[in-house]
Amino acid sequence: MTSRAVMQNASKQVNLADFEQAMELLLKELLPSLEGAGYEQTSRFAIRLALEETLTNAFQHGNQGDLSKKVSLKWALDDHGATFEVIDEGDGFDPAAVPDPTTEENLEIPAGRGLILVRSFMTELQIIAPGNHVKMRYVRPTSQGVE
Repeated sequence: MTSRAVMQNASKQVNLADFEQAMELLLKELLPSLEGAGYEQTSRFAIRLALEETLTNAFQHGNQGDLSKKVSLKWALDDHGATFEVIDEGDGFDPAAVPDPTTEENLEIPAGRGLILVRSFMTELQIIAPGNHVKMRYVRPTSQGVE
């Protein structure tokens, strides 16, 4: 186990105007916060990929590229993991209606791949009705935990 001091809980909520602003926040603030809190590179990679996918979907599909609509990103970090919420101003979607891209008939269509990616990298994923609010939790591997 990694020996380190117990970190203070850290949280923040921001409203984002566009994907570029989201990526700047991710790269300049959130990922360095994770690194400073002792999250290993593989954990930071998993979180970054899941957030990039979720934020991309929020801006492109949720808000349909409408620059007058915002995306809210909220996160909370503690010694055990990180929780993220992404809320767009769109109508939402039904995750059960997203085609499974791993089935033979859907191999050629791009839909659904992001959802599988986020599910594979995050410990928990919850899509709150009507489908424009995503909650994700990443639980740190025990090797990154506090002794």
